[in-house]
Parts: sequence; C-alpha cells; structure tokens
Amino acid sequence: MNVKDLRKRVPYQIQRDVLDELSVDQVAEKSDFKISTKEKLRDAVRCTGPRFKSCFLSFVPLLAWLPRYPFRENAIGDLISGISVGIMHLPQGMAYALLAAVPPVFGLYSSFYPILIYFIFGTSKHISVGTYAVMSVMIGSVTERLAPDSDFMIPGNDTNSTTLDIVGRDAERVKIAATVTFLSGIFQLLLGVVRFGFVVTYLSEPLVRAYTTAAAIHVIVSQLKYSFGINPQRYSGPLSLIYTVIEICALLGKTNIGTLVVSIVTILGLVAAKELSALAARKIPVPIPVELITIIVATVVSWQMDLKTEYGVEVVGEIPSGLQAPVAPAVSLLGSMVGDAFALAVVGYGIAISLGRIFALKYAYKVDSNQELIALGLSNSVGGLFNCFAISCSMSRSMVQVSTGGKSQVAGAISAVVILVILLKIGELFEELPKAVLAAIIYVNLQGMMKQFGDICSLWRTNKVDMVVWVMTMILTVLFNPDLGLAASIAFSILTVVFRTQLPKYSILGQVPGTDIYRPVEDYHQVKEIPGIMIFRSSATLYFANAEMYIDALYEKTGVDVAKLLSHKKKLEAKRLRKEKKAAKKAKKEAKKRLSVKEPKDVATVEVGPDPDPDTTLPRAIILDLSPVNFLDTVGVKTLCNIYKDYGEAGVQVYLCGCQRGVIESMEKGDFFNEKVTKSILFSSVHDAVLYSQQGNSKEVMQGTHL
Repeated sequence: MNVKDLRKRVPYQIQRDVLDELSVDQVAEKSDFKISTKEKLRDAVRCTGPRFKSCFLSFVPLLAWLPRYPFRENAIGDLISGISVGIMHLPQGMAYALLAAVPPVFGLYSSFYPILIYFIFGTSKHISVGTYAVMSVMIGSVTERLAPDSDFMIPGNDTNSTTLDIVGRDAERVKIAATVTFLSGIFQLLLGVVRFGFVVTYLSEPLVRAYTTAAAIHVIVSQLKYSFGINPQRYSGPLSLIYTVIEICALLGKTNIGTLVVSIVTILGLVAAKELSALAARKIPVPIPVELITIIVATVVSWQMDLKTEYGVEVVGEIPSGLQAPVAPAVSLLGSMVGDAFALAVVGYGIAISLGRIFALKYAYKVDSNQELIALGLSNSVGGLFNCFAISCSMSRSMVQVSTGGKSQVAGAISAVVILVILLKIGELFEELPKAVLAAIIYVNLQGMMKQFGDICSLWRTNKVDMVVWVMTMILTVLFNPDLGLAASIAFSILTVVFRTQLPKYSILGQVPGTDIYRPVEDYHQVKEIPGIMIFRSSATLYFANAEMYIDALYEKTGVDVAKLLSHKKKLEAKRLRKEKKAAKKAKKEAKKRLSVKEPKDVATVEVGPDPDPDTTLPRAIILDLSPVNFLDTVGVKTLCNIYKDYGEAGVQVYLCGCQRGVIESMEKGDFFNEKVTKSILFSSVHDAVLYSQQGNSKEVMQGTHL
C-alpha cells in the first residue's frame, strides 16, 4: 500500500464551536500592537557597529567573500574560465560596437572597465557582464538619431560633391554613447539606493523573451548594411525598422560583391565550426574559441589579399593602443536622452537579474536584486566616464564561464585582464578585419534568440494570455523600436492583469458530502448546494474595476436581482397605500352620507388582501466567500455595504467568510461596521457560516463536526 492510498483512508474528526470573527479574536487573543511610523523610521536610521559593518559589506561584497576565497578549489577553474571568456570578449566587443555605431575599440573598453567594477560590487558568481547585443542596438538607435551622417557632410573638391567626416561623426557618437550610458547608470544607482529592485517583477519571462527576440530582429536589420556593403538612409521613430528594410531592398542593386562573399563564407564557416565544436565539447574540456579563430583568419586573409583596396571591403580601421583618460559626460545632451537612458537601465538590469537568479537557484546561493542594481549602475556610470557603452550580461559568455569551471567573480576579473593585454599590445593587429566578419559573428550569435519563436507554440498549449503578451511584445518592439516598444509592452502586460481581474470566474459553491469542503457545483457531480443557502465566490479580488460586474454576477448566479425585487416591493407598497387612501376617502364619504340621513351604523372597514409573496424563491442566506480577495478599495467596501443592505431589505441575511486581516481592516476604515452590522457576520470558513445560518441566526453556541 503506497502513501497516497494510506492518506486517503486516514479519517479525522474535530469538534469545536462555530466561531465568528469576534469569537476568533477572543479565543486567539488578537494583538492590537502596531509599530508606529516614527518607530520604524527611528529603527531604520539607527546606526550600530554590527549594522554599519553589515551594510558596508553588503555594499562592497568583495570584502565579504574574497578573504574566504577557497584558492585550492576554485583557482584553476576560475583561471581557465576567465581566459576563455576573455577570448570571447574580443570578437563580441568589437562586433557589438558596430551595433552601438561607435568604433570597435570602444567595445573592448566596454569589456574591461565595467567588468572590474562588477567584480567589486556584484553578487552573482556566474554571469559574465559586458557588451550585449540588445543593449548595443539600443545605444545605436540613440547615437544615430542624435548624430546622423547628414550632420557631418563636408564639401568636397567638386562643386556638388560632399564627403562624410567619419572622424568627427565617430567622436560625436562616442560622446553620445558614453553620456547615455552614464545617465542609465545613474538611474540604476538611484533605483538601487531606494530599494527598487522589485521593478524587474513587471518584466515577465514571456515579455523578456519576446523583447529580446524583437531586439534581435533590430540587430540583424542594422547589420545588413555591413553584409551587403551598402549605405542606407538612417530612420528613427516608430516604423523605422520597416522603412530601413524597404531602403535596403531598394539598394540591393548596389551590393558590394566582395563584401557579400566575405559575409556568406564567414557565416557558413561559423555555423559549421560551432557544430563541430559542440560535437567535440564532450572530449575537450575547454571550448574551441571559434570566433577568435575566425577573426584571426579573416584579418590575415584581408591583409594578404588587400580586400579594402582591391574589392572595396570596409574594414575596422585604426585601433589605438592603450587606455583612455576619463572624460566628463556631455551635460548638454542629458535632456534629449532621459527616456532612452531609463529604458537601458531597466532592460539591462532585467536581463542581468533574470540570468543571475537562474544560476543562483542552480548553485544554491542568493543574488541581492538591489545590490545588483547598484553594481550595474556603478559599472555603467563609471564606464561612461571612460567612453564605454551600456553593458548587461550575455547568456553565451555566462554559459562558457560556467562550463569551463568558473565558480566566482574572479573569472570575470581574469577576463578583464585578458582584454587589458589585448588593448595594450594586440588590438592594433586587427585593423584589417572586415566589418562584414563582425556582422556575421553577430548573426550567428543571435540564432539562440531566434529560436525563441518556438515559445509561441508552447505558450499556446500552456497559457494563451502569456502567448498574447509574447506576440504583442514582439509586434510592439518591432514597430516602435526597443525603447518605446519596452514601455508599450510593459503597459500591455499590466493591462492583461487588469483584464483578468475584470473577467474572473464566478461560482456557486456546494458541499462535498460528509465533509467541510466546498467546491463549485458546476465542476463536480457529487457537490450539492445547501438548501436555502447560496454560497458565492469570485476568483479575483474586489476593487473599482470589477465591482459592478461582481454585483451583476451575484444577481445572475443566485437568481435574485435585488434591484428589481426592491423596485417591485416599492410598487406594491405604493399600490397598497393608494388603495388604503382610496378606501379611507370612500369610507369618509359614506360616513358623512349616513350622518346626513341620521342612520348611524358601524363604519365599514376595508380589508386589504395580502400582497403576492415575491419571496417564495429567495434563499434564506447568502454567504460571500472572500478568501480570494487580498485587498479592498473604497469602491469594494461600498459594494459590500450595498449588497448587505439591499439583500437585508429583501429579507436575505448576508454573511462574509474567509476575510484576510487587510480586508477586515479596510472594512473597518471604510465604515462597513456599525451598531447594526458587527463582526458577527464574519466567519473564518465557509463551513462556520453555513452552520450558523442553518440555525436561524441563533445566538446559542453551536458545535460543528469536521469529518
């Protein structure tokens, strides 16, 4: 006999008094103790030695975990992992710099400074922060909008010719990227300081996955110009993606064949190499650096064949060695990029914390959401001073970091050292690298995001509302660009929650025979309604948006429209009064007539027949199960007041059960209770309310038995 069968056969019996809310408060000795706001504030600002130490270590986690770092167990794994991830940073940093519309070397800067800051202040042991495609394309939309090519056209030698000032344009775009990155970091810092880490809860998993998929489409479209060797016009605002695609299609006739061949060969080579690397992963402990090998081979081929001169293939160009001094952000530009910076702050944090929580759950440690905001905020704000663009974490690099044995943030620091060596000594060797190769690397890295289209089928089977959120997020982000698309997607996602509270399931409950369990009668064959008692439940909370629908559903489910019933009663009462008044006048006239003929007789009295009884089908009591209600606003309280009053006037007693503490407090503040309406109509369970109503509201103590 298994445990499940044994559990079914174990009976239990509890005998107790039927308790209303007042009785429960007395038996359980309800505590009225509350901490005042003044005391809470005083406790929050109180500074003791242990509290100061705890706060300081939580702000700088490095000081807490580094002294206890298990060198023998973790050092080798972190070293191999750090080198592997550092090698990945080189091609990805340069490629994602193209998405941000800045020179490739600034992608390497963004793979160095922010990583060191996160090493000090971050709490996730396994995520690899640095350049990320979605963040880069969002940066690119800002830089190209505020510094379009048309602003940097200078007159040429001929009268009607103009040339593009690439140096001036790139310098301006770097300044814009650094400024918006700095501002997004400030937003993240402020959100972290005010403990606003819960903001990520508004980014559901379907929303994030659809958003990253749509952003991947923006990334692909933005890189097509490098793959075809064309120069389409820059569009901004809603529908800019559609206009860009149309422009690219119109320019396909001007495709640079050399560039296209480089793109196709690189894509095919990368896909084949990654498949082989995946097959060899079981035998080789360290992943093959496919992307690094690709850019080395492409650079050598480009240099040997002189692709830039012979075939007009656009190459990376000058990569300066060394590090740059910090530069103050362009304060004059801040006002024009507030919305973009806030979108970057939310998206970057949402992606990082989502991935960080996955690894934290897998490896049994905790990620502090507020500290992550501070760590990313410092990484971006400090990085902005060193001409970096906004960063987040990359799934591909994080998976490599974990698979190669990385166990702490030390792996991230080692990857930063690898980038430092590249910046100081090796970077200039890649000046002949074709940009089409970097675009191909981006395409291949996005194949994981494109596979997320499969979410539509899985969500259709599991939750159609989430599927609608996925599709709408995808459409809104594609049409409105990543910044406006994010805001519209969050608004739509919140609206679906509101709509679901406006369309809950309303049920009449019945009793499971021989138990104190109540279930919807339409869902079970053996569940029966209690004669003379209607038990009504809504699956959602009660507030202003669904209060009217709650009343309508109550009338429909109980079969009693109280408004019509009261109106009918008032009409009958008015009719009765008119009859009595008419009869009184008639009797008065007859009395005067008899007096005039001096024939005193008894005054006739008119007996008014009984009113037709409209209450023959009314239940004796209605019980409202409020256990799903987690809060009540003023409209919700007034709705309950009106239900109690109207049914009371119709002769039906109303009881409430399953009320949470916050709901009862809202009812107290909303003046629901008075001398006539007390907490004696509140019960902890449906069964208590049923037993009480079956006794005809007797004040005697009753006993209920749970079988």
